[in-house]
Amino acid sequence: MITYEELLQELFSHADEGYRAFHKKLLKDDTIAVIGVRIPVLRAIAKKYKGELQSLLAFPDEWYEVKFLKCAVASFLPYHELCAQIEGLVSLLDNWATCDGFAPGCIAKNKEDFLTYIDRFLADERVFVRRFALTTLLHFYVEAKYLPEVTERLRRVHAGEYYVSMAAAWLAAEIVIKFWNAGIAMLEENSLDPVTHNRAIRKACESLRLSAREKDALRALKRPVTA
Repeated sequence: MITYEELLQELFSHADEGYRAFHKKLLKDDTIAVIGVRIPVLRAIAKKYKGELQSLLAFPDEWYEVKFLKCAVASFLPYHELCAQIEGLVSLLDNWATCDGFAPGCIAKNKEDFLTYIDRFLADERVFVRRFALTTLLHFYVEAKYLPEVTERLRRVHAGEYYVSMAAAWLAAEIVIKFWNAGIAMLEENSLDPVTHNRAIRKACESLRLSAREKDALRALKRPVTA
């Protein structure tokens, strides 16, 4: 059973000062303490300790990498064990990187049931809990069967907060790319707020999966944004 001191020793042995400065800048939050361990290394460490989640959960949350590992190790859990831990896990989400990397594989086989959690998290006041709901839809639900559920939930999002808006835009863009007609119909409804609407168009236009003609059609749907 690993101790907190042993885990920190291992993490600091992989610290990269250049990456630490780069990643800390990307996180845009000076209150988050970062050691500077690259994501592939963190994922390898998570795999190494996938049977020690309870020990990890008891460790302090003073480092970005420790929180990331808690979520990464929890991603290996069977579905019912994940659900038993999910409230505590989402409380760890305080930045986009930990949030976006938290995609437990067991959700893929339990999509219907997990929609209840998505609805709860979409209504949460915490920014990165709402973002987690949207990124979970992005990771697991952008398929024909769940398209009505995904678009209906996107319509509920009133994303005044940057990280929620960007996640909603990312999800909307993926719908446009994979399901062109449904995506265009959603944009033509103007059901997203104007900022998120335009961000979705921009992200879709960045994709290599759309033609130049499709991108021109998307740009024609941009909406004016009032200050």
